[in-house]
Amino acid sequence: MKKSSFLAMWGWPLALAVLSASGLASALVSDTWGDWWSWLGLGLPVAVMGWHAWPRSRALPAPLAPASHHRCGADNACTPHSTHR
Repeated sequence: MKKSSFLAMWGWPLALAVLSASGLASALVSDTWGDWWSWLGLGLPVAVMGWHAWPRSRALPAPLAPASHHRCGADNACTPHSTHR
């Protein structure tokens, strides 16, 4: 079954929005277990945003290809070197 493009693009942001809203509502109206849920519901989206905002180390650049062998004359006209030693 193919996922809809709407859910593929907005699924996680909507899930984090619902989690944030339920955490906020829980913090405002409930006590005991609601305190724990509010910490989770409000802290987890912040942790996810922090995870994605954390700077990553960049991959090392690919090594450069070896320079081709050229033979340059006195007039600076270079020709490819045909024989390899």
